[in-house]
Amino acid sequence: MRIHCFQHVPYEGLGNIADWIAARRHPLTFTGFFQNDQLPQIADVDLLIVMGGPMGAYEENIYPWLAAEKKFIREAIEAGKKVLGICLGAQLIASVLGSDVYPDIHREIGWFPLKLTDEGMESKVFAELPVEFMAFHWHADTFTFPAGAIRLAQSEACRNQAFLYRDKVIGLQFHLDVKKEDVVRWVQEGKSLLTKEQYVQSAEEIISRLADFAIMQNHMQQILCYLENVS
Repeated sequence: MRIHCFQHVPYEGLGNIADWIAARRHPLTFTGFFQNDQLPQIADVDLLIVMGGPMGAYEENIYPWLAAEKKFIREAIEAGKKVLGICLGAQLIASVLGSDVYPDIHREIGWFPLKLTDEGMESKVFAELPVEFMAFHWHADTFTFPAGAIRLAQSEACRNQAFLYRDKVIGLQFHLDVKKEDVVRWVQEGKSLLTKEQYVQSAEEIISRLADFAIMQNHMQQILCYLENVS
């Protein structure tokens, strides 16, 4: 399975997804929009992974490359490719499916539980996951739910946390991909954002949960295995 990653900033890479890819020996290529890399040919991609970033999916006036990225995502979906979007990546997928992306009422930064919907419990995407589980969050935007998609999970702060579209396209608003070193760097890069709010944790709270990283990696790998096997 030929995997291509869209990366928006240097400090939001694949995290533990890279370990799964290496273990499976799948070919991996990148487009780093922060360094003006070229887009691949859609025919050369089996799975497109769209990562997160601090920009909004609607900020094409600030980040002109967003228009080309959205066009590629749309064409990949239309071509029947497998697509996984995480955080900003999920918002970009929702946008190309016709959703509005906009600032949410609550910012959600830190460790907060997710609950599977009835459809999520029935879906093969989350087949091995518990009905409720902890995930890492770092987002301020949300989106109207994409027409034709299935809502898989939600949190107290954000209803649209995960969706499935046409069996091959997955959007995850939350993070199962991060390693401890990723979270430490995010806290360093975004410390000014950690203001006291209902769903924003302190830097100390965020970096204290060592046990959760291994659990999240296992959950992430189960979702990746679903994408590997779906046809």
